[in-house]
Amino acid sequence: MENLFSIGELSRYQNISKQTLIFYDKIGLFRPAYVDPDNGYRYYSASQIDYLDTILIMKKIGFSLSEIREHMQNYNIDSSLVALRKQLTVIDSRIEELRLIRSRLQHRCEQMEKAKIYREKENGVVIEEMNARYILFQEVERPYSLREISIATKKCFAEAFQKQLPIFFQSGVTVPLNRIREERFTEAALAFLPIERTDRAGNIRELPAGTCASIYHVGDYLSIGSSYRKILHYCEAHSWQIVSDSYEFCINDYITTHDEAEYITKIMFYVEKMEG
Repeated sequence: MENLFSIGELSRYQNISKQTLIFYDKIGLFRPAYVDPDNGYRYYSASQIDYLDTILIMKKIGFSLSEIREHMQNYNIDSSLVALRKQLTVIDSRIEELRLIRSRLQHRCEQMEKAKIYREKENGVVIEEMNARYILFQEVERPYSLREISIATKKCFAEAFQKQLPIFFQSGVTVPLNRIREERFTEAALAFLPIERTDRAGNIRELPAGTCASIYHVGDYLSIGSSYRKILHYCEAHSWQIVSDSYEFCINDYITTHDEAEYITKIMFYVEKMEG
């Protein structure tokens, strides 16, 4: 029709699908200037192209369709300035969230690369100085099986996501030293997530700076006893006294591999050099 664009023409000019234009019509966001009563074909006026541009720009900025529809019912420079300033705050918050996510992914990659190097060392045990760190923890209920560990871990993640806590994308467990000496290697007392220091949760524990003996266990979790025996033997042979429970950090797990034979778990104890 003269001075009007068909839905197909408008779709091509704006690089938007006809289905999207039909949907915008149905929700009252962008309705055609004319609908042919005989065949139901939609037609749009030239002035509507600018209106559609505004919708697409606002959508690109991050406004929802309902926000766009409400805003464009009666908008002017003042209402637009308020809406755009508000969206700047939303974007800044999203940028900060993405920065945090990126740093977590970088941390995970660095740990995996480090684990690949250290697992090749003879006997695998490393004595290292650790900086202070923090963990968000949940107690593991009896009988301390893998099921209870999984439940405690899920509680940690649920709390972290609900409270928007600054966790790292990693999990771990603490196994009491007495259980390890009794070869009850998989009976964890706590499940935890490494986290930045924060006062938004009460169940956070500081792991102080100190000397630690570490080993990377490669394989499924039920086989972890072999690595515990290695680290216990190493500490005894080299006069290192173990002064803490163990801390296990999942380096390569179900998130990054489907093969349990590729799992990598870092086992860590705090140690002190024995006199004489």
